[in-house]
Amino acid sequence: MIQSAFDRELVIQVDSIELKGILTIPAKATGIILFSHGSGSSRLSPRNNFVAKVLQQKGFATLLFDLLTYDESLNYSTRFNISLLTQRLVNTCNWLKENERTKDFPVGLFGSSTGAASALAAASTMESKIKAVVSRGGRPDLALPYLEEVNAATLFIVGGNDKTVLELNEEAFALLGSKKKKYGSRSRGYAPV
Repeated sequence: MIQSAFDRELVIQVDSIELKGILTIPAKATGIILFSHGSGSSRLSPRNNFVAKVLQQKGFATLLFDLLTYDESLNYSTRFNISLLTQRLVNTCNWLKENERTKDFPVGLFGSSTGAASALAAASTMESKIKAVVSRGGRPDLALPYLEEVNAATLFIVGGNDKTVLELNEEAFALLGSKKKKYGSRSRGYAPV
């Protein structure tokens, strides 16, 4: 079990919307990972909470938060509104940079499904504020106009049997603006060189 210097549920005000989140800062944290959840997912996602616990054990603070309110999450078109999700993610990144507890941490983004698209779009607009982006089973194809401007270290993780998402990730990989290489065997991943 990790020893947290800070572990709290909170509300982040973005325009007139309140977004719920869980901020955990282990003692001696070296950076913070902001989770950008995919369509229909939330800060309570068992998969993302598992990943967050592993990252916390490795010395990273985490912020799991909801990009959409509960009512918004019920609307299919809102869940796929990448511009809206990106703007909320950018606002939350700015909140992290203004918050006394988190302002000095380098920021990484972890996105799944549509959350990966918003993470990549946010990284393209925030330049040096975002140090890394990880897309797990993500839909980076929904961020095609932004990919050439992504300079943060980027990793696409896709299950080898998920042929459709793998093809979409390969298309997005080709458009990333940074140096890159493919690696892996049965499951393939992508990372900048």
